[in-house]
Amino acid sequence: MVTWQLTIDAHDPARLVEFWAPVLGYEVQPPPDGFTTWNEWYLSKGVPADELDPDRDAVDRIWDPTGAGPRIWFQIVPEQKSVKNRFHLDVYPTNRDRDLPWDERTTLVDRRVTELVEAGASIRNRTIDRENGFYAVGMFDPEGNEFCVA
Repeated sequence: MVTWQLTIDAHDPARLVEFWAPVLGYEVQPPPDGFTTWNEWYLSKGVPADELDPDRDAVDRIWDPTGAGPRIWFQIVPEQKSVKNRFHLDVYPTNRDRDLPWDERTTLVDRRVTELVEAGASIRNRTIDRENGFYAVGMFDPEGNEFCVA
């Protein structure tokens, strides 16, 4: 059996946890057993206290409460994102149902896009292929990571 997690570099992991958990239907992963906070756990692993924010716990992980999806860790890095992602997430408010009528499909996608913009995302572009029933909106999360809503 192979286990894995998705690791995403982040300048502000807590902000991305706050954004992505509800987008994916995930929850904030609690600290490991025996620890009341992530800061406490990181300190136990040898992370220097001056690398942790004393005013905010180092919440940097989310998980799928159903167990179907991978755990996601937002790994803090000092640099800002500077180039295009080599892969990205696709979010499907349509459940990938290609049989949805065009107006219903675009309404579902646009409604989700509006919610995501209100949560801190921005729109990159729209791809419209009515002939083949394809509609997607390219977006950026709060740190500029690309993702699509289709």
